[in-house]
Amino acid sequence: MSILHRAHFTTSAARLDQLPPPSAPEVCFVGRSNSGKSSAINVLTQQRRLAFSSKTPGRTRLINMFGMPDKLEPERDIGYLVDLPGYGYASVAREDRTAWAHVLGGYLRDRPSLVGIVLLVDIRRGVTDLDRNLIEWIAPSGKPVLALLTKADKFAYGQRVKMQFSVKQELAAIGMLHTVPFSSTHRIGLEDATTHIENWISPQVAA
Repeated sequence: MSILHRAHFTTSAARLDQLPPPSAPEVCFVGRSNSGKSSAINVLTQQRRLAFSSKTPGRTRLINMFGMPDKLEPERDIGYLVDLPGYGYASVAREDRTAWAHVLGGYLRDRPSLVGIVLLVDIRRGVTDLDRNLIEWIAPSGKPVLALLTKADKFAYGQRVKMQFSVKQELAAIGMLHTVPFSSTHRIGLEDATTHIENWISPQVAA
């Protein structure tokens, strides 16, 4: 059983100073609103409603942390999945978008326990201007990135490969980058993504 399947809700925070002190390794999930972030977390953890997606995109404004307990010490979490607020939804007030950008940027730049970033990109849209803005925060951090190209079931295999190559070129500013065509509903790329995240959190356990 994957260590991701043991994930449980730990805490929510509206601001960076409300997060618990850095401790175990953290892998964050970030993406444009409606990119399929909550669905990806749920299928990776094999839990239907661990991460919630709002019916109104752009409404999820909290940082949500999900801990994975140590089998030998259940009271201790060996790592965390961190669901960051979705970004870029047009109907959200400008001041709210600015506040979210501050939270996202601050977490990506300054969180010392962050070991890897899962960037969700809708394969049908490709890399948007908002994604490129996010890359400007990610690239200087030097953190490795797993780009999940969500909704991959909407494309035939050949189209997926073509888009995967295109996204790699678009994200060239990120040094340590791995791209995976991904579909929560059809479980495309699930094994590859799971292994990647497990190895970030706990290579010994994943092995």
